Amino acid sequence: MDWDKLRIFHAVADAGSLTHAGDALHLSQSAVSRQIRSLEESLNATLFHRHARGLILTEQGELLFDATAAMVKRIDAATARIRDSEEEVFGELKVTTTHGFGVLWLAPRLTKLYEKYPDLKIDLMLEERVLDLPMREADVAIRMKEPSQADLIRKRLMSVKMRMYASPDYVADHGEPQTLDELSAHRLICQNPVSAQVSAGKLLVQELLTYDIQTALTVNNYFGVLQAVIANLGIGVLPDYIIEDFPSMIRVLPDVESNEVPVFLAYPEELRHSKRVSAFRDFVQDEIFAHRRQLRAMGAD
Repeated sequence: MDWDKLRIFHAVADAGSLTHAGDALHLSQSAVSRQIRSLEESLNATLFHRHARGLILTEQGELLFDATAAMVKRIDAATARIRDSEEEVFGELKVTTTHGFGVLWLAPRLTKLYEKYPDLKIDLMLEERVLDLPMREADVAIRMKEPSQADLIRKRLMSVKMRMYASPDYVADHGEPQTLDELSAHRLICQNPVSAQVSAGKLLVQELLTYDIQTALTVNNYFGVLQAVIANLGIGVLPDYIIEDFPSMIRVLPDVESNEVPVFLAYPEELRHSKRVSAFRDFVQDEIFAHRRQLRAMGAD
């Protein structure tokens, strides 16, 4: 099958329009139309339903688009590896992690990475959903559990625990509970147990809610929990990595915490020699080491 025709078909299916695909490919609409018609004739199948507002894939077209999408991802991966020079780090790197870790820990530290590699373009995708790395939904993942896929390179970075924190002003105004039973006199700020989160955090929240909590604020991400704690609304359940950047936070009920949550960095085997991936991996590892040193200095371990 003619790859050039498949390339044009993929562009048309992606754009939903002969005109838009032609603009992207620098071809005339008539040239694109001829190639699609030729491909349909060679396959003896109709690939698009045509209507006034654009093109819709037929069932046969969907099958072919799935195949060309996979081919494009593999070609993009090969191109990325070829373009990675031995001395330069440039181009796009798709990084995925959870909302909490991405917003509260990773994003504030990216300045150092860009200072070292100004031509790097990070596409940071914050998802609770686990993206498929071998299918190139992302290049690198930082995950709150060990990846299950066998064809991934993985490295354990650190462990996280969910703990309880309050602002100094809140404690000054409302006092600090000394036992779990005393939580009922305070507002608990946490993720809703039904929202997407690590199981250790969910179990801790479920346990805390059994203590006759009279008033609570639930948010579907840790950034929202943190902002509410900063605003003196109550006692929040937050990952312990936030304490380095918010050292004035007071840890409440220091004997209460979740089980450990392992944090892993993972990327596909085929990107083992990618300079972009290596640069990002080394940056994250250096920041983790600095994070641990800071926590030890603060006595926050």
